[in-house]
Amino acid sequence: MAVLTEEQTMLRDAAKGWASESAPVGALRKLRDGGSKRSFDPAAWSEMGEMGWAGVIVPEEHDGSAFGYLGLGLILEEAGRTLVASPLLSTAMIGASALKLGGSDAQKSAWLPKIATGAAVATLAIDEGSHHNPARTALTATKSGSGYVLNGTKTFVLDGEAADLLIVVARTSGAGTSPSDTGGLTLFLVPGDAPGVSRSHLSLLDSRGAARIVFDGVEVGADAVLGEVDKGWSVLEPVLDRAYAGLAAEMLGSASQAFDITLEYLKTRTQFGQVIGTFQALQHRAAKWFTDLETTRSCVEAALEALDAGADSRALASLAKAKASDLVHLASNEMVQMHGGIGMTDAHDAGLYMKRARVTEALFGGASFHRDRYARLMGF
Repeated sequence: MAVLTEEQTMLRDAAKGWASESAPVGALRKLRDGGSKRSFDPAAWSEMGEMGWAGVIVPEEHDGSAFGYLGLGLILEEAGRTLVASPLLSTAMIGASALKLGGSDAQKSAWLPKIATGAAVATLAIDEGSHHNPARTALTATKSGSGYVLNGTKTFVLDGEAADLLIVVARTSGAGTSPSDTGGLTLFLVPGDAPGVSRSHLSLLDSRGAARIVFDGVEVGADAVLGEVDKGWSVLEPVLDRAYAGLAAEMLGSASQAFDITLEYLKTRTQFGQVIGTFQALQHRAAKWFTDLETTRSCVEAALEALDAGADSRALASLAKAKASDLVHLASNEMVQMHGGIGMTDAHDAGLYMKRARVTEALFGGASFHRDRYARLMGF
């Protein structure tokens, strides 16, 4: 387990306090029941921007704090505890990382300050099917004069309806018929309101939203290219590693909170004249859960620390996401089952944790995807 600095501890505690007071699980219920089809509450996101959380990994010259990936991971973990619906992952982690890693000076100056203050929402438009498969990109970017024309569809785009900036993965060459066909990919910066872009709402199981985005003859200039033409994978892969690690941190938070809620219930609920926490079978299950929590925490923090150190984080990022996927599946099931009948009702939060778990398990690749990737990277 990482030893936090005083500043990191203060950041974590501030995030914990804000999430519990200003964005409890009840806020997700309100978002779900409000019928707005929003993927997050703009007011809550504005508060996060004011507190500087959107700019944690943004360099200081672009109005960020450059506090590092572990710092942002701590915020994501605390947000995960109360199922906070926000574009923190899509924008502060993924969008900012893409611009930092591949953006020109002009692109960074145009977008990073807006991201850092929460004034802009950015997201990665990558997947085109129901499963995460980065190389299977069919959306085309055809050369036209000095620019390009984009045609194709992206689906399950996080916060896609609200995004001011779409970071689009397109194919400028190659077939994209196999997972190893990573050549010929190019990243483009496309304004969310660009002519030819149409967005439709997708309701997800966890009461949050995503978007299906159609690009029909969308024209962009040469200055829209993020990185190099046909060599987008060199930027995309490290961006995805940051997505995997950041999402794993959020998943760790939700599993930790599910454990804390359930442990308190085991200590207070009586059955057959005894507190149910004294039953050995439940003790064994809780011990297994706690052990998996600590193992996953070690994996998540190792991935985030590797990112801060500039080390090769590919294997660690996939290890963290695989472990976190298994963990939230276990945690959400155990939370429902150990709460008995009440866990099966919508009145209890257990169902919300289970639904969020099922979405995050699949988001950016499930456990099997990341175990396979980890094995390939380690040469197994």
